[in-house]
Amino acid sequence: MGSGQDADPVVIDFPIAYIRAPLAVDNQGEFQPSDARELITFNFGADLFVRDRASPSALAVNVTERETNGLGAVRDVEISYDGTRLLFALRSPVDLNLALDDEDQPTWNIWEYEIATDTLRRVIASDLSAEIGHDLAPHYLPDGRIIFSSTRQLRSNAVLLDEGKPQFAAQDEDQNEDAFVLHVMNDDGTNIEQVSYNQSHDIDATVISSGQVVFSRWDNAAANNAINLYRMNPDGSNLELLYGQHSHATGTNGQVIQFLKPRELEDGRMMTLVRPFTDTDDGGDIVIIDTPVYIENTQANLDNVGLTGPAQTTATVNSVVTEVNQPSPGGRYQSMYPVQDGTGRILLSWSQCRLTDITPPPVGELPVIYPCTDENLADTSLQEADPAYGIWMYDPRDQTQLPVVPPEDGFSYTEVVSADPRTLPPVILDSENRFDADPDLVAEGAGVINIRSVYDFDGGAVANIAALADPAQTLATDRPARFLRIVKAVSLPNDDIVDLDNTAFGRSRAQGMKEIVGYAPVEPDGSVMVKVPANVAFGVSVLDEDGHRITSRHQNWMQVRPGQVLECNGCHVPQSGLSHGRSDAFPSAWAGAPVAGVSYPNTRAEWFVGEVGETMAEIRARITCATDCASIEPSMDLEYEDVWTDEVAAGRTADASFSYAYADLTTTPPTSLNCITQPWASNCRIVINYETHIHPLWSAARPVLDDMGNPVLDGAGMPMSNDCTNCHTPLDDQNMPRVPAGQLDLADGLSPDEPDHFNSYRELLFPDNEQELNMGAVQDRLVEAGFDDDGNPILVTVNVNPSMNVAGANASSRFFSRFEAGQSHDGYLSDAEKRLLAEWLDVGAQYYNNPFDVPQN
Repeated sequence: MGSGQDADPVVIDFPIAYIRAPLAVDNQGEFQPSDARELITFNFGADLFVRDRASPSALAVNVTERETNGLGAVRDVEISYDGTRLLFALRSPVDLNLALDDEDQPTWNIWEYEIATDTLRRVIASDLSAEIGHDLAPHYLPDGRIIFSSTRQLRSNAVLLDEGKPQFAAQDEDQNEDAFVLHVMNDDGTNIEQVSYNQSHDIDATVISSGQVVFSRWDNAAANNAINLYRMNPDGSNLELLYGQHSHATGTNGQVIQFLKPRELEDGRMMTLVRPFTDTDDGGDIVIIDTPVYIENTQANLDNVGLTGPAQTTATVNSVVTEVNQPSPGGRYQSMYPVQDGTGRILLSWSQCRLTDITPPPVGELPVIYPCTDENLADTSLQEADPAYGIWMYDPRDQTQLPVVPPEDGFSYTEVVSADPRTLPPVILDSENRFDADPDLVAEGAGVINIRSVYDFDGGAVANIAALADPAQTLATDRPARFLRIVKAVSLPNDDIVDLDNTAFGRSRAQGMKEIVGYAPVEPDGSVMVKVPANVAFGVSVLDEDGHRITSRHQNWMQVRPGQVLECNGCHVPQSGLSHGRSDAFPSAWAGAPVAGVSYPNTRAEWFVGEVGETMAEIRARITCATDCASIEPSMDLEYEDVWTDEVAAGRTADASFSYAYADLTTTPPTSLNCITQPWASNCRIVINYETHIHPLWSAARPVLDDMGNPVLDGAGMPMSNDCTNCHTPLDDQNMPRVPAGQLDLADGLSPDEPDHFNSYRELLFPDNEQELNMGAVQDRLVEAGFDDDGNPILVTVNVNPSMNVAGANASSRFFSRFEAGQSHDGYLSDAEKRLLAEWLDVGAQYYNNPFDVPQN
């Protein structure tokens, strides 16, 4: 490569391609900056141009005008490895009469242009198939297929059908637009398959030298709202964070920036555009990130412990400002393409810093543009002018930046690529086609997660794992971690399908809606191996013996492909500032079985016969999978069987096995009868809605029984009952007003504060005013809080904290402590009911967890 180069540092004797697009403006002609989180945009008038070489004098040919007629749009240009073909997204001409709504306008489609033959074709030939969803950001895979971002969500739609829901394009977690996730297809548009399952956007996939795919992921679950770099195999297996979760405050003066449009350099580092979501004139800076060494800007990977960075270095000498609504003296970049010829040169879309008068020019005159000198920047009569992005060549050898396509007012030249040939990366086979894929898992549509120890936090043990693994030292009842809960994201439809306002989510919108797909026991050493459904977004939580979550909620979505085994070391320290999502982030804190064939005292020797390095979950799975793999089957119930401890040797009269089962509920269980009574299936779901599954607990019959199981009678000869509504209602059994016990009203009826909610829901989860009985009427209690200027007392209400907390069951100890042994409500709720309440709180205490159960006006 690099042969035939001109002496001119700008010229490359290979074709280049780029986009010319008008600036986006509103009806008043004001420039409208883009938002990196909004992808279904349409600024008609953009076209793709090709030049036979990167030279200002080369002829520019518009290759898409034959399709767009100047009224379409083009974006996301990519080039084949041999430099002969271009991929891009094109949106056909719109209805200028606006007779069609936006959703009825043509969608973004993937197109291909063959340079030598001047041939243009839509990759998906069928009009019907092409218009199913929006397709963006294509990239060639080494095996000839194409990976791209799309709202099609094909496999997610199939999962919706399995769940008994209609098919729809799920919205991003802001409910702003359809979520774009990664898909692959053949180069003729056939065999389209979804390969990523984020609940917000996955965009800008690029293949790196290992054959893996690196892309920008909008992590937007709960408190997250950032675009990070991820990597995975092209089929979606081995998904992991690559870089950036804790490196966002690295812009100018600590400005929060996002990581976009990654490109691998010849030395394996990643070149990335960094910018805030919006308000920096559609551009930002270009940084080079040392991802082979670093996970974060100051966090090295396992092989480079001790290095402190920074991982990020600016790619050019220009002084680029990434603060929002601030001029950038060094201009800003909108896209980049590293030339793969050993020179380190970069083709860039760049706009210089431009200022103009605050006072608009006279009608018919163009604004005067001033350079961003120190004097002009200090002039309050000047403001930043609209950007003018042109194509430039940056050469790091002499730090020069020279024009290839000069900028033009009112337009952007961007998305430049060069046809210099590149080495073809290796092909990574799809997981179900690899020799190590379990055919039974593939057929079942499931994968497996294998956690070495939940007591491993960022490579350090938070407990004595060896002691916990040895029943001679620690019995089951003394181990802190007992279960793993697998939680699935619920896809949200747009308002045309189901109208969802914040009341549908309940007390907090942050957790969205969630489903539980099953539980697995945590083995004595903290290890877990369990099946999970493939092709869905899921997270996990660790629970104690009562089924209460003891780790933070998993706020980054995981996924597995059919037949895949996803391995991880353990858990993560919340708010540590460290990233744990990469396989090379930390060492394992637990080595597993120390010596093959050795059993600990009090352990059933037929179980603990492990090979060096095996965890107890791996040993158990190896043994049970000789017959039915029962140990890795999740359960809808919280079930624990102590298969490890020899009760006689341990001096016990009974084992530690127990079950909190939905079959023990007297109210409606939150899952189907088949999922309760039959073996777990990948489409089993636990869906908890407050009105259906939680509120009925308060009026459920709770007869008081004697030691013989007979009803206990009160003084009037009536059966006694511990129903919650006996005491927690505003009327007594004589229908007389009273203050509900504990200031907690659990009676039927809608809330006077929010008619979309039952009153009991608001009472449990929202602050309230303390009440008192005054002359036979229940009213808010008022207390003096000082005096006004006239000496009159100022009366205020008294706050009552809610009994429950959306942060989870352990954060709701005010409620659960009443039901502990020896406390006032001991025995009032069954173990199955307390389990149901705990899991509902742990996933977010939503009012609805199925959008199609939300009433529509």
